[in-house]
Amino acid sequence: MNPDTDLLRHAIQLAQHHMEAGHGGPFGAVIVCENQIIAEGWNQVTSTNDPTAHAEIVAIRSAAARLGRFSLEGCTLFTSCEPCPMCLAATYWARVDRVVYAATRQDAAAIGFNDEHLYRELALPIPQRELPMDQLLRDEAVVVLDAWQAKADKIPY
Repeated sequence: MNPDTDLLRHAIQLAQHHMEAGHGGPFGAVIVCENQIIAEGWNQVTSTNDPTAHAEIVAIRSAAARLGRFSLEGCTLFTSCEPCPMCLAATYWARVDRVVYAATRQDAAAIGFNDEHLYRELALPIPQRELPMDQLLRDEAVVVLDAWQAKADKIPY
């Protein structure tokens, strides 16, 4: 028995069960730390009206709450599909050690979950992106950033 395939199958089963129950799209995730499942997640976008409630994000939030820390160092994310750009970024921010996934982003695109647009957009310079972005009040915002830098009791992350 391969623990990676067993855990990945668990993520796939979460995806199927919760998709069939009407909780959201066909995606599931499991986070493992020290050979124990510490969190599960499934897509809840449509059931919670939260566009960020992807399986991986739900699992990351749950794991961080359960562990009582924002860093998931020492953990592995098992997910039924290759993470979208948002979930991949969250995985990096959470400092997950490793990702194991089943379906590819091309498989997801074939059924209407096309992340390629986001991958292309993120690579473009800001003025060339489809989403208009206007920068204002930089000097005022930098004051807050400088205050953070000088803050003696900050918790770096």
